[in-house]
Amino acid sequence: MAHQFFFNPYIIENLPLPQKGFDVVQDLSEPKLRMYITQHGVKSFFVRKRINGVDKRIILGKYPDMDIETARSMVNTVLDNACKKQVKYRKKIKFRDFLNVYIENKVKRSEDSLIKLKRSIDMHFGEILDLYIQDITTNDIAKVLDNITGRAMAARLQEFLHSAFNYAKLLGYIKNNIVNDVPQIKVKRRVRPLTEEILKELIATIKAEDYSVCQSAFLMLIYGFAPKTKIFKMRWEDIDFNHDLWKDMPLSDKAMLLLQEIPQESEWIFTGRGKFHLADPRITWQRIVAKIGVPNLTMDDVYKFLTRLLVWDADREKLRENMNDLLSRF
Repeated sequence: MAHQFFFNPYIIENLPLPQKGFDVVQDLSEPKLRMYITQHGVKSFFVRKRINGVDKRIILGKYPDMDIETARSMVNTVLDNACKKQVKYRKKIKFRDFLNVYIENKVKRSEDSLIKLKRSIDMHFGEILDLYIQDITTNDIAKVLDNITGRAMAARLQEFLHSAFNYAKLLGYIKNNIVNDVPQIKVKRRVRPLTEEILKELIATIKAEDYSVCQSAFLMLIYGFAPKTKIFKMRWEDIDFNHDLWKDMPLSDKAMLLLQEIPQESEWIFTGRGKFHLADPRITWQRIVAKIGVPNLTMDDVYKFLTRLLVWDADREKLRENMNDLLSRF
């Protein structure tokens, strides 16, 4: 049986390598997702499917080229398509039209984020948008990326194109992902400015915040051990107060106490404009981090800092206990 735990970059990157052959681990958050770890350190996401009585193992991609959330999001689509007869031929589709399909089916972002993405597509992909996706070449992609000002932006759009062409391959529009042949754009990794002392100061400053929705949401970023995109979309129906759970994820004592203090006035725990969930309170966040003298501190810095400090465990109660022990330091 595969070793089971909540897939997390810290654990995956520190897994011991087998002496020979390979080991298999399984994700508790998405149990259908597994990973091979070889003796040479190669780590590959895969899923299993019995097709016509034969057990098939389908490789999704290698870690860290494919991140955990992307692998989780692909599981159901890959399994659904595994039993379908492969499409030999598809009518040609223009790249612009295909991207609309890809964004609608695979890109999960806030409305503001989608607007920014579509603006970037129009700005940077103009030369190839009206080409049929089957006719786009590696040189076309390389030229588009070379014309983008800023390596960080070019790297993000290269990742977007890679994912989009993977989806086109999955749907049968193309045979090969041509983005694989484009040299990967290297970006110097950002040094995250957070320390335990700064985190203590950040918590105190958040607690002094007047805007209660943002105050609660920012505290949950710390107490909930989840990225902002998930925190801001928390729903009351997903909280189990009897078992201290959010869906299948345990919550710390501080998170549960915080939730008990928030009035249940909407389906969303953190309500934004128009009774929708909180989207992107960056202005309030920037004001807070400016007060503590770390203006380049992001909300994602908090999540990644805490997940590195947390001792992850496959047992939910033990994981919850570890959360409480870590948060008691702040």
